[in-house]
Amino acid sequence: MVFSSSLFLIWFLPVFLLAYYLIPNKYRNWLALFASILFYSWGAPKFIFVILGTTFLDFHLVKWMAASKSKLHRRMMLTLSVSVNLGLLFYFKYSNFFIENFDVLLKAFGINGIAWTKLVLPIGISFYTFETVTYVVDVYRRVQAPLTRFWDYQLYIILFPKLIAGPIVRYHEIADQIVDRKASETTDNRLLGMFRFIIGLAKKVLIANVLGAEVDRIFALGPANITTATAWIGIIAYSFQIYYDFSGYSDMAIGIAKMIGFTFPENFNNPYISRNITEFWRRWHITLGRWMRDYLYIPLGGSRVKSRYRLFFNLWVVFLLSGLWHGAAWNFVVWGGFHGLFLVLDRLFLIRFSERIGKWPSVILTYLITLVGWVLFRATDLQQAWFYIRKMFSFEGGFPAWAFDTQFWFILLVGAFFAFYGSLKGIESWQDKQLKVPWSTRKTWAGGFVAVLLLLYCMATLTTSGFNPFIYFRF
Repeated sequence: MVFSSSLFLIWFLPVFLLAYYLIPNKYRNWLALFASILFYSWGAPKFIFVILGTTFLDFHLVKWMAASKSKLHRRMMLTLSVSVNLGLLFYFKYSNFFIENFDVLLKAFGINGIAWTKLVLPIGISFYTFETVTYVVDVYRRVQAPLTRFWDYQLYIILFPKLIAGPIVRYHEIADQIVDRKASETTDNRLLGMFRFIIGLAKKVLIANVLGAEVDRIFALGPANITTATAWIGIIAYSFQIYYDFSGYSDMAIGIAKMIGFTFPENFNNPYISRNITEFWRRWHITLGRWMRDYLYIPLGGSRVKSRYRLFFNLWVVFLLSGLWHGAAWNFVVWGGFHGLFLVLDRLFLIRFSERIGKWPSVILTYLITLVGWVLFRATDLQQAWFYIRKMFSFEGGFPAWAFDTQFWFILLVGAFFAFYGSLKGIESWQDKQLKVPWSTRKTWAGGFVAVLLLLYCMATLTTSGFNPFIYFRF
């Protein structure tokens, strides 16, 4: 079940919210937990027991760790908890990848490969694994005291708005809200949350889905049918598809959370107006970037290292692992290394270069770099990625042999406008104001009217179209 499905929009969410608002405060955590278990079980009934089991183990390990005065004992509990969670992630997400590559190596030496039944990837395992790690590490560092009730901890891990695709919410950011959020369960927050949810739904259904249908069509073309123009149109459309797909889902998650009294961190901030790749990663998937910084980059030494080469090494390792986190395939690893390379180049000379050439040239240059990276991300393997990039820069052929319809061109222009309009003066501060409450009466009525129109249009679109993919569902 995903947020943009008719089942979720017509049945699950309205029934949950109605029940949530009607029952007393003391039962709301129980209802949210029950709804989260039901939400996950609907799409992965077998794997819900994996989550429930690991949360039970983690809760008690961390409880014992927090109560212990022995530094050795605390480190042992930390190591055990992190090992169990990362071990599960490795087993389910990377076993197929490493065994397939090991088989290739064995066959190169004339040895038979390993007999192996491919594993199915549990939904959202990357996201909830990161959150279990933040819990044990935050408690170990004494950033936050552990939760006293097991059911509260389980709610933190599997709260359904963030369960499938984030944002990655760190424990200390939400610990107090799990225990008590009466002050934030206001009418203003509920209205703002509803509006935010519908905006995210519109991004996903009205922009990402329309572009995604053509992107799939282009990437499915054989070598003889794709031209340079087709390749550029395809990857530009994909850059907007993945942005509106993922940021739309984040908006929906933040909106649902706001409607029930939780405040989730922002996950996107106009990433395509960035003037360099370093800035891009401060604006794209913000919660992942912060997680990587605080739980991987800084423990490696971060930028406080004596050698410049060690700094570059740290950056590259973090982004190679970030690529592998996104997917168990070599093209994701190369995508991570590609971004790591430009982070290093930023520190060597690219940031100074972007300052010299001015705002718009640097924005365009950064966008072109991300487009090449998105080819690596979207391609099924490195061979297809290399072929596609060659087509982009070979300048062969004319316009596509088959025409794009008017709807595609219109949505592509709409997507481009809203992806870049944040670079105009005053727009980012205006966006920030829209996320603050209370709203004026006039603004509330206007926002409500727009939200209802968008919701009805999205519902009509979903019922008439069978194309409703979710890119980050597989991560």
